[in-house]
Amino acid sequence: MKTIGIIGGLSWVSSVDYYRIINEQVNQRIGGVDAARIILYSINYGDIVRLTRQDDWATITTIFCDAAKKLEMAGADCLLLGANTAHRVASEVQAAIKIPLLHISDVTAKAIEEKKLNTVALLGTKFTMELDFYHDILRNHGIATIIPGDADRDFIHATIYDELGKNVFLPETKQRYLEIINHLIKEGAQGVILGCTEIPLLIKPEDVSVPVFDTAEIHAKAAVEFCLEAVSSIRYKV
Repeated sequence: MKTIGIIGGLSWVSSVDYYRIINEQVNQRIGGVDAARIILYSINYGDIVRLTRQDDWATITTIFCDAAKKLEMAGADCLLLGANTAHRVASEVQAAIKIPLLHISDVTAKAIEEKKLNTVALLGTKFTMELDFYHDILRNHGIATIIPGDADRDFIHATIYDELGKNVFLPETKQRYLEIINHLIKEGAQGVILGCTEIPLLIKPEDVSVPVFDTAEIHAKAAVEFCLEAVSSIRYKV
């Protein structure tokens, strides 16, 4: 079994979910009491939020590259950036290490392709929704994206930082998200990317009338596929 390196704490709320999903998936695949080999480097989310508000992506890149190098030195065989927005600097992080970085946008695009969809709504921070780093990869897979209007983007961005990242999930916030999603469906979205790893803790597939793409789960499962390549045929009985 290979070892998964995760840059987490982005926020800790979704890092818990990554850890749970990866271990559950490995145990389901192997059995017994087996679980994943994981090295987690947890960053202070507060530092990253302050730096994004200062638009200091150079310092963010340095922090992530330093963490990635330490995970590689510690024995990680692959790297996960445990947040969608962090992938704004994914190419710089990948250039700093020799192990593969499993890109969240790429594995999400492949999941959308499996559903044979070509137009999806994208929810996340304003960086994820507005900048090209996410849209470009989806476009390369033949997938068009629809994003909310200005006021709705502001709302989603604020709730990610002020509520979801603090493990606060309010019913009125969920209702507003669903209203935004339903509007995007009317505009032609065939599916919805929950492009912030905390949003799937608020919005569930059964809440939405079209396919929902939980990026944290998709990303975590991609890591499991990677780490179990050499042991995919192993099964234990309890």
